[in-house]
Amino acid sequence: MSVKFSRYLPVLDWGRRYDREALSNDMIAAVIVTIMLIPQSLAYALLAGLPPEAGIYASIVPILLYAVFGTSRALAVGPVAVVSLMTAAAIGNIAETGTMGYALAALTLAFLSGAMLLVMGVFKLGFLANFLSHPVIAGFITASGILIAASQVKHILGVRSEGHTLIEVVETLIAHLGETNAITLVIGVSATAFLFWVRKGLKPRLRALGLGPKMADVLTKAGPVAAVFVTTLATWALGLSERGVSVVGEVPQSLPPLTMPSFSPDLLSQLFVPALLISVIGFVESISVAQTLAAKKRQRIDPDQELIGLGAANIGAAFTGGYPVTGGFARSVVNFDAGAETPAAGAFTAVGLAIAAVALTPLVFFLPKATLAATIIVAVLSLVDFSILKKTWTYSKADFFAVAATILLTLGFGVETGVSAGVILSVGLHLYKTSKPHVAEVGLVPGTQHFRNINRHKVETHEALLTLRVDESLYFVNARYLEDLIQDRLASGQKIRNVVLMCSAVNEIDYSALESLEAINTRLKDLGIGLHLSEVKGPVTDKLGKTHFLDQLNGRVFQSQYDAWRSLTGAPRPLPASESAA
Repeated sequence: MSVKFSRYLPVLDWGRRYDREALSNDMIAAVIVTIMLIPQSLAYALLAGLPPEAGIYASIVPILLYAVFGTSRALAVGPVAVVSLMTAAAIGNIAETGTMGYALAALTLAFLSGAMLLVMGVFKLGFLANFLSHPVIAGFITASGILIAASQVKHILGVRSEGHTLIEVVETLIAHLGETNAITLVIGVSATAFLFWVRKGLKPRLRALGLGPKMADVLTKAGPVAAVFVTTLATWALGLSERGVSVVGEVPQSLPPLTMPSFSPDLLSQLFVPALLISVIGFVESISVAQTLAAKKRQRIDPDQELIGLGAANIGAAFTGGYPVTGGFARSVVNFDAGAETPAAGAFTAVGLAIAAVALTPLVFFLPKATLAATIIVAVLSLVDFSILKKTWTYSKADFFAVAATILLTLGFGVETGVSAGVILSVGLHLYKTSKPHVAEVGLVPGTQHFRNINRHKVETHEALLTLRVDESLYFVNARYLEDLIQDRLASGQKIRNVVLMCSAVNEIDYSALESLEAINTRLKDLGIGLHLSEVKGPVTDKLGKTHFLDQLNGRVFQSQYDAWRSLTGAPRPLPASESAA
């Protein structure tokens, strides 16, 4: 019974082995991550079009719930840039930013996303995320990074800007360029330059001054806090808010409130597709980070349980004033590098953020929005990776066009269109690649029992025997392709008497493919040609055994291709090693 419970409550597993050393490591990691998350959470909430406190609220209860239900020891759950942008895009056309309807839509979006993730987890549907290919995901994240950075330029300039596509954002920025606030521009550019320098130059400088690697790393991660402190102090001391510098303003000094998402059928229907896209993208980002970090410590991640953990986190956000969350790359890496041993580090981080929500929020009243924008820009530009275009162009033109299309569609039509196109392109790319499976004509390598492609190796062939190695499972998309290939090969004029399908790489034959095989068998039988199978895997044989195909087969099923070769060509059986030596 305990094993069953620990399957759905991983906390029961790692909690039994929790010790003082793990506690110490988790506490240190929590302090470092909390320092980083305070400005980041405020910034991502503004990116989503929500009040800044929503970012902190979305980083407290969701983290606690993930610590109970999640399987990753280092994943840090909360608001992330891409999901924040997708949230703004999803509810921007439903309600006006800053209204109660907008906040309610954000809560409902988190609830819908959480419910979908929970359902997927319970029914073990984590494999669905595999339908998004990595190149397409990389293209989507690159385009999203550009969109996010462009959307924050308005805060750097101190002007108004709207739009969900790159063209719309750039057009409105140009239209309002003359309204640029010089002081805001100085703050924004200075903060951006400082944060870029912190990322690249601060740690080497601190190490050169004699600081240890851990302390240097902590101070580097605290760079955004320094930017927040200096610009907030300057804005307050110099009265810059009265000179046009936009500030965060009053943030409620409280723990996350109890909230209720809407269950209006109309709103739920409007948010269903965006919630599904956010769920898929959020899960893909989260599981990628979790598995990468787990591999470094030889730990195991359960994708289906991760769906449950993320689902619980999002539902928690919906009832505590937050918005959709997932496992973030930057915060998770910081958590891992800081020495987090268990999900308890996330729970301690939640406590730290709760203390900040109660005690520190008055201190951010004069925090310039330009500083938060700089924090976002520096964070998301690290996600932009145009090298994926060069890599895919060199390796696979089909992957290149899928990546390029995803980037262009995301920039030109918005994140929802981009991610929808990404899913369609990923599935389409898979279907395209498998619709024409690699089928090689093979021959016997002299002196061995191995068979290789006749176009790549010097092999023995027989004029009356055609052996085709099928290097893909057979299903409805590619079934007809094999029919056409055999037909074309028979039309070449060679006096073929037997055809062997070498099935060592065939893991599945669906009903459409079975019908194609039956059609091939009938056609070859009418021509007086035998159809044989070799090296058929057990599960495939079992499925074929449930039909009449094997009984009606105009040939035999051979255990090995060499047996088929020897039987159909009349080649002598090789002598045993002892007789050969004699």
